[in-house]
Amino acid sequence: MIDSVLIIIAVMMQPAKTDNASTALSGGAADLFSKQKPRGFEAFMQKVTVVLGVIFFVLSLALVYISAH
Repeated sequence: MIDSVLIIIAVMMQPAKTDNASTALSGGAADLFSKQKPRGFEAFMQKVTVVLGVIFFVLSLALVYISAH
């Protein structure tokens, strides 16, 4: 449960990407081909979210294995 709460907090802390009317009409295709890497806090939060997601997945598999045996 702790990992689940931490994932929710990490996702909520990530900076919002602003969308305008042109991305709504084009479907965000311009963002698909942009080559900007996230830097600073945004990159850190993405890494934290990925790590917490992997931990959640591993814990889920471990609990299934333990409950089956």
